[in-house]
Amino acid sequence: MAEKIDYEKISDDEFRLRFRTWLIANFPAHLKQNHHRPFRRLRGDDAVNWLNLLDKNGWRAPAWPREFGGMGLSFRKQLIYHEELEHAGVARVIDLGESQLGPTLIKCGSAEQRAEYLPKILSCEHVWCQGYSEPGAGSDLASLRTSAVRDRNDFVVNGQKIWTTQANDSTHIFMLVRTGQFPKKQLGISFLLIDLKTPGITIRPIVNLAGEDEFCEVFFDDVRVPAKNLVGELDQGWSVAKALLGYERVWIGSPVLAGKALALANTLVRELNLTDDQGVMDRLAQLSADLHDYRLLYAEICNGIADGGQPGVEVSMLKLYASELLQGLTEFNQEIAAEYGGIVGDVEIGATLVDLHWQFMMARPVTVFAGANEIQRDILAKAVLRMAED
Repeated sequence: MAEKIDYEKISDDEFRLRFRTWLIANFPAHLKQNHHRPFRRLRGDDAVNWLNLLDKNGWRAPAWPREFGGMGLSFRKQLIYHEELEHAGVARVIDLGESQLGPTLIKCGSAEQRAEYLPKILSCEHVWCQGYSEPGAGSDLASLRTSAVRDRNDFVVNGQKIWTTQANDSTHIFMLVRTGQFPKKQLGISFLLIDLKTPGITIRPIVNLAGEDEFCEVFFDDVRVPAKNLVGELDQGWSVAKALLGYERVWIGSPVLAGKALALANTLVRELNLTDDQGVMDRLAQLSADLHDYRLLYAEICNGIADGGQPGVEVSMLKLYASELLQGLTEFNQEIAAEYGGIVGDVEIGATLVDLHWQFMMARPVTVFAGANEIQRDILAKAVLRMAED
């Protein structure tokens, strides 16, 4: 295990150089993103091995305080950290243990829970998924019905979660459950930690139109969960869940994926000899201008946070803009490819090997997950534009 270095004691430029040098030397070349799969995510053993390598070399959990095993980076250095991952072509990892559960336990968990779970998150002994959405309770999460009834030293959980990302790769789930009934539906919700090997749990993967099985439905039938696995106070899980938001809304809004899609668009235009097609070039110019504007907006919000501000409701703009721009770019790429755009699987377009169908389909859900765009527009209308409900 590498000695933990206090990176806040070195300059931003030196930190960038150190991390970039380490990534060049250590990230496996065969796992890098490319035009073929620019939105690639690491899963299973590839993800665990990579996260373990980061941990052993002191590059794990940039946002966690150093006393809990993290790097203790300021927001500005966290930005650099993520920029260098993208610069090196490092495929993304959905690591909800590090990005969501860890910060929640640090803020809301007991000393015993932090001692039990945080080291196992960092070592990947525990791989976590999030159990929030249910049939009929997606964007309206407070309508969830999965119940947890106290029975002596346990909670007995019954119900169903859906769209549970990578539950089939996970060992544990943190989830919201209904523990009480109150006039305000956000009350009576509690936050539980559950081992997925517990009897009574069934995981069923859902294969999407891109052929990926990263979404799952999870069923709970009389699942007994130790009462000590309750995070925060009983019936106050809504407040605990809100503690997860933090900077995650900012990272979700990163313009990087749209930038990769635009890079592919420019490549396809050249490979398909479309530079003299005025209609194609006009659309490409508009998409390029949109991405340029968005990068400026993203930088402005990030700089404000780095200067000491807190992410407010305006970050809903980031999720809206980034997701819809990504969809527009993948649609453009598929359309200009003509007959190639209708092929399912790999296709060679000039010197470029690409799977346009996969990219198009993987971009479809981005306006729905992490808070549907319609909900984000409601938030902006009420909290930013001060528009009253009719």
